[in-house]
Amino acid sequence: MQIGFGGGCHWCTEAVFQALLGVYNVEQGHIKSLAPHESYSEAVVVTFNPDLIPLEILVNVHVLTHASTSLHKMRDKYRSAVYVYSESQAAVVQGQIKAFQKDFEAPIITIVLPFNGFKPSPEQFRDYYRSNADKPFCKAYINPKLSKIRQQFSRYCHPANT
Repeated sequence: MQIGFGGGCHWCTEAVFQALLGVYNVEQGHIKSLAPHESYSEAVVVTFNPDLIPLEILVNVHVLTHASTSLHKMRDKYRSAVYVYSESQAAVVQGQIKAFQKDFEAPIITIVLPFNGFKPSPEQFRDYYRSNADKPFCKAYINPKLSKIRQQFSRYCHPANT
């Protein structure tokens, strides 16, 4: 099964989902939806096994690992969204975001959009964290996100990431 996630830097988003059991592939790049969200925005396409990691867990991980309550000025480049491939996925994601709202003081701004296109990142940027874990960007931005998911979702993290 596939789903798209966007919200922050796709290097960060890629690393977060690569750390999860049941996620078989994470394609980093840019996703677009339908008008008025037809511009491409940094995101990832996640291929996963819902028997090993439920869609609801993926949505929770996503909402917790980017600024899902912030309407900052970079939202065109970093659209806070879940890109769905079906109406049934949309219903699950919308329900999960609504249920998860109780854990946040500010409103979650993450929107649910139909997937309508993907452009992969250039090869040199793919698997960024795996190739650059010791770089300052990774230490400052990606490591805290990985620590957060290890603490809150350890059951769903690869053993090397726990």
